[in-house]
Amino acid sequence: MADEAQRGVSGSGWFDTVRARLYGRLLMLLAMGLVFMTLAGLAVIDPWIGILAYAVIVAIAAVVPETSESASGVAPGASNGELAFADAVRHFADALPDPSIIIDRRSIIVHLNPQATRHFPGVVAGSPIAFTMRFPQLLAAIEAARLGASQAIELHQTVPTETWYKATVAPLAAGDPVNDGVLVITLQSQTEEKRLEMLRTDFIANASHELRTPLTSLVGFIDTLLGPAANDKEARERFLGLMRGQAARMAKLIEDLLSLSRIEMRQHMRPTAPVELGALLREVAEGLHKLAEDTDTKLKVQAPDEPVVVSGDRDELYEVFENLIDNAIKYGADGDTIDITLSPDAGRRGFDAMVSVVDHGVGVAAEHVPRLTERFYRVDADTSRKKKGTGLGLAIVKHIVTRHHGVLTIKSQPGQGTRVDVLLRK
Repeated sequence: MADEAQRGVSGSGWFDTVRARLYGRLLMLLAMGLVFMTLAGLAVIDPWIGILAYAVIVAIAAVVPETSESASGVAPGASNGELAFADAVRHFADALPDPSIIIDRRSIIVHLNPQATRHFPGVVAGSPIAFTMRFPQLLAAIEAARLGASQAIELHQTVPTETWYKATVAPLAAGDPVNDGVLVITLQSQTEEKRLEMLRTDFIANASHELRTPLTSLVGFIDTLLGPAANDKEARERFLGLMRGQAARMAKLIEDLLSLSRIEMRQHMRPTAPVELGALLREVAEGLHKLAEDTDTKLKVQAPDEPVVVSGDRDELYEVFENLIDNAIKYGADGDTIDITLSPDAGRRGFDAMVSVVDHGVGVAAEHVPRLTERFYRVDADTSRKKKGTGLGLAIVKHIVTRHHGVLTIKSQPGQGTRVDVLLRK
């Protein structure tokens, strides 16, 4: 009796599946019927041939599953419990934070969640995964996973942008005859981790190079003083002066590295102490007065009489404007006037002050501007070293401004100088 009831349920499930397929293709079947009736009426085809052909089309429509019919590739005639399981799998995949794709035993994509659609717009349900995701290692992992063991691999694509994913391919329900061969593919983005890893590698290589250069010079000076110039007082004094300069360069580089490290450790903690920008800018300009005098450069600070107060760390903001004005002095034209302007109207919603530092020097070509805040990036390495730059100044500026929830913009044109704006909030 129980077996008969079970067969009844199974038969009912199969009938419901066929009815749903025919209903979903009703318009197509009606259109095909009209076509065959027209052809038969015009005596183009024999009516019985038309009826037979139409019957075959209806049978195919009843047997062939629709692409969206099942999320887990369950066979037609599956029980209500199996269909409920397939529906649960769909909802589970949609709830995952990472792109997820479900393929059936034929490697046809039967479902993909919204994250997969966003990350892989060319991947659509109903298509073979080999046609839409052309990663040989992924196809190999799919074949290996069909043997019952989950597979984890790394995928790397360069178009439209360079991205990395950790792909996991796992059987949906190993040992289940209904879902046998159905696989779930999850793709966890590794792009940010890879980017940080490359940044760390580049940072270490660049820092090592920057330290090696003055160290090599120091070793050369020491060897000279111990050898040919051991008894040459004039040479000794000259070399000691050069050694002092190289040691100062290393000390400045280490100081900048430590400063950058401290800022990065506190990157997500916005400082909230009140800072009056007018007094701060005048103090920075006074501290750089001697450097400006050496190049016959004038520092012109323009600030309103009333206080302009923002939230921040005074020492860090001092470092920001010291770096910007120092760069303007070094890379601006000798005899130039550097305009340092404080405006309480930032000109952008959500900001309460803008500080502009403008020089009228040689400027920078447009292709270099987006990279000026990268660590150790130099437009002209030789000129930068002669100016005693470490290549970290603007990177420090960017990190501090970001920590203050501010905005840093740089505009420059060759032969017309450079303008740097810092927007800050109360």
